[in-house]
Amino acid sequence: MSTKYIFVTGGVTSSLGKGIISASLAKLLQARGYSVTIQKLDPYINVDPGTLNPYEHGECYVTDDGAETDLDLGHYERFLNVPTSQANNVTTGRIYQTVINKERRGDYLGKTVQIIPHITDEIKNCVTKLGNRGIFEIVITEIGGTVGDIESLPYIEAVRQFRYEHGHKNTLVIHLTLIPYLKAAGELKTKPTQHSVKTLQSQGIQPDILVARTEYPLTNDQKKKIALFCNLPSDSVIESLDAETIYDVPILMEEERLDKVVLEKLELDERSKPDLSIWKNFLTRFKNPSSTIRIGLVGKYIELQDAYKSILEALVHAGVANEAAIDVTPIQSDDINDKNVHNLLKSMQGVIVAPGFGKRGIEGKISAIKYVRENNIPFLGICLGMQCSVIEYARNVMNMTNANSVEMDSKTDFPVINMMEGQKSITNLGGTMRLGAYACKIKEGSLAHRIYQRTEISERHRHRYEFNSAYQDQFEKAGLKATGINPETNLVEIVELENHPFYIGVQFHPEYKSTVANPHPLFVQFVKAAVGEKVAIPVE
Repeated sequence: MSTKYIFVTGGVTSSLGKGIISASLAKLLQARGYSVTIQKLDPYINVDPGTLNPYEHGECYVTDDGAETDLDLGHYERFLNVPTSQANNVTTGRIYQTVINKERRGDYLGKTVQIIPHITDEIKNCVTKLGNRGIFEIVITEIGGTVGDIESLPYIEAVRQFRYEHGHKNTLVIHLTLIPYLKAAGELKTKPTQHSVKTLQSQGIQPDILVARTEYPLTNDQKKKIALFCNLPSDSVIESLDAETIYDVPILMEEERLDKVVLEKLELDERSKPDLSIWKNFLTRFKNPSSTIRIGLVGKYIELQDAYKSILEALVHAGVANEAAIDVTPIQSDDINDKNVHNLLKSMQGVIVAPGFGKRGIEGKISAIKYVRENNIPFLGICLGMQCSVIEYARNVMNMTNANSVEMDSKTDFPVINMMEGQKSITNLGGTMRLGAYACKIKEGSLAHRIYQRTEISERHRHRYEFNSAYQDQFEKAGLKATGINPETNLVEIVELENHPFYIGVQFHPEYKSTVANPHPLFVQFVKAAVGEKVAIPVE
């Protein structure tokens, strides 16, 4: 069977949830037995989101192969439980960079390089690259931005060409749009959707399916009206009601027959009824918790929920595994100090100190870690959070008064966190950190060993600075143990504290690997400790 291609575009407004619709459709098709992958084409000129402030674009998601990508790839992995890669996220910056590099090499044989055909050809190459691997029967491509944006024009033109070249039996366009509710008029308005579809049509594309985001159910008459003015059969207008949780969306899309309509239009067999038993069990447990616990999330970007999206979703997965609802309290690390830390954290049953870069908010993170260490509150430090736990312990237990990371203070007397050797000669910031999956060997009998139930793991990284191994023996003797080590570089990956209910810092990002089907053990056991249960000793 030749690969089928589905393109998902958006209209009327941004942030409608193209990523969730794409992931939900992929989940339904996967549940029917099809091999599916999703990619995101982003119209911004950054080569990747690695240098973007989280306030600009939310978190930067990292894949096993070291790609810094859009946060939607996290949704794809959490829904499908299938790893993504560099090929799953492409930006305008990367497209242009590739084309310009080819031009400099002389690949175009002296021709004038233009948006059409050179840029559009490169976009199409990025789409077919996934399909040509022979692994996936269906490739879903989400086009970032909103139809009508100048930035999106080359992508829409590439889709138009792609449909012409591959045929309508092998390609499909789903347009996600908004049906706004006007409170003063007391009714839903379809006109913005009509205009959005007309914009798409003016660029040479007739959508095959329209998914309408709405706060209130659409009547049959409204669906027929939309279908009539958008040149669609009425069963191709799919209602997407606002959901209680993103994990409800696959079920809602199944009820709306989205997957069946897609298969009919692509002339594919239904194979079987979608097997969503694991998914539905997850939802049942999510909506019927036995307890509620409060977790403090200490970070620098807490005003924007998407800045820590993977951590929040990993807590959801871990909460379900423990039959617990997670009440996450975001705490701005800038606002924490030794005087108010008790009032801010006293009601927390667990505290996560989040990753980040730069000096701002560091002292607040250190104050929070000192408090949870001294008051036996379960603690998980991630990346910079782990580094702050090392600094805190050096200052307050080992009498290294001005211990610090050289990222914050290059002249510190005790550089317990140092820049990695391989990073010292690097001047370009984009894509140059330690990125992607690396191995870690875990010490037997440690808390990490009890959590993972194994001695060798692989986790994803995104950092320039590391635990300074010159101080490792001193920390070990003082009680902060290095229990996870990279076997090739001897870099410290995990530190933990003995005689504490749960205290662990990790240099890597476990949140990137947590999925609905496989919640991450670090988060599961952290929540278990917050609930008040001990981490089980592994069976040898």
